[in-house]
Amino acid sequence: LEPGERAIVCTGIAVEIPEGYAGFVQPRSGLAARHGVGIVNSPGLIDSGYRGEIRVVLINTDASEPFTVEPGMRVAQLVIAPVASVRLVEVTDLATSERGSRGFGSSVRD
Repeated sequence: LEPGERAIVCTGIAVEIPEGYAGFVQPRSGLAARHGVGIVNSPGLIDSGYRGEIRVVLINTDASEPFTVEPGMRVAQLVIAPVASVRLVEVTDLATSERGSRGFGSSVRD
């Protein structure tokens, strides 16, 4: 991966995630800290119905150093977690909350 380049990396791994669970492909902190390599769509979601090979979209954020992905290299980690199945209902109004509609950075206190 040249600086700024992204690529889909095949892992050679396929999993069968149980119904009611999902897999979340996460970056490895060491790759980010040492080489500036991360996952573009982090976390990458693998739902329970997917049966194909896990692929990871890596990006090299280092400004000057290329990064080589070697066979067998651990480029990501997979977290399996339960997920709720919900039915969304369209409404005209939402209940009030302490935070309300305050967005980015609004939970930070000075």
